[in-house]
Amino acid sequence: MGMSGAASGGAGCGRGEYMSIPEDVDAIKEAVKEEGECPRLLRCRAIRWWAKVAVLGIFLAGATAAAVVFLGPLVIKKVVVPIIDWQSRTFSRPVILLICFGAIAFFPSVLIPSSPFMWIAGMTFGYGYGFLIITTAMSIGMSLPFCIGSAFHSRIHRWLEKWPKKAAFVRLAGEGDWFHQFRAVALLRISPFPYIVFNYASVATNVQYCPYIAGSMAGTIHETLLAIYSGKLVQSLAVATSQGSFLSVDQIIYNGIGFTVAAVSTAAITIYAKKALQKLQAEDELC
Repeated sequence: MGMSGAASGGAGCGRGEYMSIPEDVDAIKEAVKEEGECPRLLRCRAIRWWAKVAVLGIFLAGATAAAVVFLGPLVIKKVVVPIIDWQSRTFSRPVILLICFGAIAFFPSVLIPSSPFMWIAGMTFGYGYGFLIITTAMSIGMSLPFCIGSAFHSRIHRWLEKWPKKAAFVRLAGEGDWFHQFRAVALLRISPFPYIVFNYASVATNVQYCPYIAGSMAGTIHETLLAIYSGKLVQSLAVATSQGSFLSVDQIIYNGIGFTVAAVSTAAITIYAKKALQKLQAEDELC
């Protein structure tokens, strides 16, 4: 009986082991299959992401081309050309420099957009001097709210609590070391987060001034170049319209390609910044 029981028990064990082997093999097969599919899935996601960017760029290019062809000449002739003529007759270049510099430097402190003055700086001074004027003025425009907002730290903190999701991204700027703060601020500047709002919202975090201003300057380079390009494009259209003609075929192709590249690049950088911020937030939550 004892031997029979032992044999019976051994047979039971054998059956248990025999039954567990296929389950383990199936689990291993599934794991191997998932590992093989993971890179393929990542490639598919990357392809879909770039396809979306391309479609967005094509759509923006088509919409812009339609607007330029049908509405552009009328708006430029009736609005833009008179403004540019009035500006050139009324103000000298040094006065325009002071007006643009002052507007870009001080308007953000009172929550007024300064983009039109970036366009004027681009039209008047071009890429070289225009870039220097805009970036220098923007450094002041981002520093003043940082200093002013420090006096209202608790009030800004309470205001941010009304939007917890946006506040979570803003607080990334105040965490970690110097490079972490620099990277978070640069990504926030590139992302769709409002430029003027972040100037004040940043003081609700523990971000230091040096990584704040360095990240802000790095994150707004593409915006500055795009503003200058837009100003030069509007100026070339205005000159052609005032002369009773339109852009030549070569100019249309050149400006169309330039604007498409600028629009697609801006969209791609913005999407990348948004994804990078989400990844940065996930890493901080794990830590």
